[in-house]
Amino acid sequence: MKFDLAVELRQGVGKGPARQLRRAGKVPAVLYGQGECLLLVANPEDLVKILRSHAASTSLISLSVNGTSAKSKRIALLRDYQVDPVTGEVLHADLFEVLMDKPIRVKVPIHLTGGQPAGVKDGGILHHNTREIHIECLPSAMPDSIEVDASHLNINQGIHLKEIPKPEGVRFLDDPDQMVVSVAAPMSDAKLEALLTSGATGPEGAKEPEVLAKGKAAVEGVVGVEGAAGAGAAAKPGAPAAEAKAGEGKPGAAAAPKVEKKEPEKKK
Repeated sequence: MKFDLAVELRQGVGKGPARQLRRAGKVPAVLYGQGECLLLVANPEDLVKILRSHAASTSLISLSVNGTSAKSKRIALLRDYQVDPVTGEVLHADLFEVLMDKPIRVKVPIHLTGGQPAGVKDGGILHHNTREIHIECLPSAMPDSIEVDASHLNINQGIHLKEIPKPEGVRFLDDPDQMVVSVAAPMSDAKLEALLTSGATGPEGAKEPEVLAKGKAAVEGVVGVEGAAGAGAAAKPGAPAAEAKAGEGKPGAAAAPKVEKKEPEKKK
């Protein structure tokens, strides 16, 4: 798609002159590319007409530049623009000059054709995985969009980028194996309920035994310390026999093990 846009050169630079242009009903714009940058003034009605088209980002704009001694006819693309969020008025526009004999790289939207896919009619869910792709071509060969026929897709089928026919003179720059459109199987109510149930109770159920295990270990540790301090050798069934054998015929030998058991309690 092509548009004609008449613009003029502007002299003022900065926010002040830009505000004055907007108050006068004009839109400040910039044309860059091909080694130069021109400050321009455009009519908002002409820019709105381009923006409202279905292929604004891929439309070639024929610029008629008034007030310059250089070439007055230029071909450009609308690369960026700013709109007032309250009033919806166009505040600024960025244009990129292109040469008709040099390839350019742009993003082109993907348009699904063929009506509702067969898998969707059977209850499947349509996933438009890729909305736009990067392409390289001459400006004259640039398409408004890439059309993809998804009407033949059944459930659990899809179309990859490498399966899409390329328009003449166009090269795809994205991953050939990426999915463009697919039809997924519907999820049953039982599976959905099981998924929600496992998602809600799974993590919490995994944490609860861990907390109980930690609490049990802490309680056993406290009981073990208290048992060692209060009950002495009674906490270990094999300890009294060893102490009795070691303390035979030595009156002071029985007191030594008790002092050793109290030392870990003081350190803790």
